[in-house]
Amino acid sequence: MKTHFYKTTAAVLAVSMLLSLTACQSAPQEVESQGDSSALVEIEQEAVPKDKIPQVSYVKVPTNPGITVYSNSSASIDASNASEGYVSVKYTGSSSSRIKVQITKNTTYTYDLNNKGNYEVFPLSEGDGSYSVKVFENVSGNKYAQAYSTTFSVTLKNNFTPFLYPNQYVDFNADSKAVKKAAELASPTGDQLETIANVYNFVINNVTYDDAKAATVSSGYLPKVDSVLSSGKGICFDYAALMTAMLRSQGIPTKLVVGYTGDLYHAWINTYIPNVGWVNNMIYFDGTSWKLMDPTFASNGKSSPEIMKYIGDGRNYRSKYTY
Repeated sequence: MKTHFYKTTAAVLAVSMLLSLTACQSAPQEVESQGDSSALVEIEQEAVPKDKIPQVSYVKVPTNPGITVYSNSSASIDASNASEGYVSVKYTGSSSSRIKVQITKNTTYTYDLNNKGNYEVFPLSEGDGSYSVKVFENVSGNKYAQAYSTTFSVTLKNNFTPFLYPNQYVDFNADSKAVKKAAELASPTGDQLETIANVYNFVINNVTYDDAKAATVSSGYLPKVDSVLSSGKGICFDYAALMTAMLRSQGIPTKLVVGYTGDLYHAWINTYIPNVGWVNNMIYFDGTSWKLMDPTFASNGKSSPEIMKYIGDGRNYRSKYTY
């Protein structure tokens, strides 16, 4: 029994010594893994959560699914999304001359059409009903020969859709600088009226009237909203197109209107405000009353009392086209 006890005790002592030795050998490794305590460590400051909502856009993207197409060898008209308030047209003929497209319901809208075989988007801005679309090839001077014609019936999903999508005159997409700027200016509370005021004030304070362009611009001119935003200059068409693109990208239905103020051929905008409806000719609310949203005159006139009074009188404006 003693022999067994001694052997057992010796074994336990041996294991204890081995464990102690192992522990002693591993201790320096633990110190070494901690690294140099005097070395500098970069620690970023934690941000404070404070944002109410992210900067977002609501850009609608036109498509040409080819479900409802009218065509011949000279033109192709994709009316698959007519219920969304737009139609796409492309020239597929061989003429290298100027190409025109006319879209008619009650009023005839005439546009230039590229002849590179690419679809361009045009609004169906006169609501439900029968539309005709005609494509013309230039023969000489101002004379054109009809290359294709078709008619189709339109029933809109709602009256807003034609004034939410981009089109040839209000051209923007999710990557447009104008869209990103609109997202920055959007009300953090989601208040559309505040967003409209922010965009309006930004445009009239950051874009000046371009007299040189006004003196040289020719028929067929198309606004480029990002160029206007970058240069800070433009004609009335540019002002209206820029603001229309910015508001539409925020999901606010907006009409680019072309017509007359006195004898001047001019462009301005109308927009839709929830619980108010379409506000035509009187659009800017200054805390007391609605005023016409005419960013060109407001900017060029420095919002003087005289120019604001003129803008506020809807009788001074006669619309001809709505895009």
